[in-house]
Amino acid sequence: MEVIKDILSARTATNSIRQANKSIGLVPTMGALHKGHLSLIRASKRENNITIVSIFVNPIQFNNPEDLKNYPSNYESDLTVLEEIGCDIVFAPSTEEMYPLAPTIKLSFGELENIMEGAFRPGHFSGVALVVMKLFNILQPSHAYFGQKDIQQYKVIEKMVSDTSLAVDIKMMPIIREKSGLALSSRNSRLSIHGKRVAPQIFKTLLLVEDKIIRGESVKDSIIAAEEQFSQYPEIKVEYLTLVNLKDLQVEESSNESNQLVLCFAGYIDGVRLIDNLIIKK
Repeated sequence: MEVIKDILSARTATNSIRQANKSIGLVPTMGALHKGHLSLIRASKRENNITIVSIFVNPIQFNNPEDLKNYPSNYESDLTVLEEIGCDIVFAPSTEEMYPLAPTIKLSFGELENIMEGAFRPGHFSGVALVVMKLFNILQPSHAYFGQKDIQQYKVIEKMVSDTSLAVDIKMMPIIREKSGLALSSRNSRLSIHGKRVAPQIFKTLLLVEDKIIRGESVKDSIIAAEEQFSQYPEIKVEYLTLVNLKDLQVEESSNESNQLVLCFAGYIDGVRLIDNLIIKK
């Protein structure tokens, strides 16, 4: 496994791979790897000749300095895990390497960035899209893999790729969960023992709403039932619980729409921000 920390070396390496007519799969990460990341890496290894994992905690996507400060980091253990799984190249640049000057470009995604995560994290998706665009330009992967847990992030990147005609095929892979149902996240490591016991109620409540909608209950009544369920667990501070369509993530007020629906959640436990979602199979 080769570890590359500068852009010029990364470009040289990937140019050689492409000249050999080999496909490149990219898994962008911010480190603190877990089984969800590993599922993306395995997908890339199945479908490409070479798999690259990037590790870079992108400062410009954090609107909360404390969140950036507290973001978990396990660089050395991440490298061990990546070598064991058979990753070919790790691209792990410094902040100075990626941003020698503070970036001034801002990317806008219209209504897609004004809801859910975008409403509570202003500027977040501009920062996400810019760093992913840089990674795509530096590494020029054939395919790139993202997790469904960050579904709004995926849709933003999908829009960016479409609007800029980037030659990369992006893929959204299913959420990987703990046995309890809690969606795997690097942030889970910051939960207390009690917080870890309570956190599975998030997914259980999403399943409750799904069941009600499948049985024909209204979106309004289903959301009210979820709010009542969450009220039994004051440790869970709900930020939003929203039903949207999968196409463009716009809010759906009726479950009778032909569009596929996604139930999205964000909230805090122990001061740790968690997100989750469930694609409703009607």
